[in-house]
Amino acid sequence: MSAGNEALCQSCGACCAYSADWPRFGLETQEEIEAIPREYVDDARGTMRCEGDRCIALDGEIGVATACTVYAVRPEVCRACQPGDAACRMARQRFGLPPLMLSGFAVP
Repeated sequence: MSAGNEALCQSCGACCAYSADWPRFGLETQEEIEAIPREYVDDARGTMRCEGDRCIALDGEIGVATACTVYAVRPEVCRACQPGDAACRMARQRFGLPPLMLSGFAVP
């Protein structure tokens, strides 16, 4: 993720609070899952642990300033969500956030 896109994510965080089923494991190796601190993993569900729909690794306020406390070892589904993609747009809409502006144009 580029520095500009990372900054967009750090002022949003909507994808990390969209659904308790979203931060799931699927493409990770066992070693990658084991690298995530155990208190963040819901082994029974095969997901990151959540409070309601919000991943407990998300720190901060949605739409203002957020950060992932396990960013370096986050699941593949988290890595795959990119600013302005369909998943991002869906999550931002749920929280009433405006469309992202990338390169001066709103992302459709």
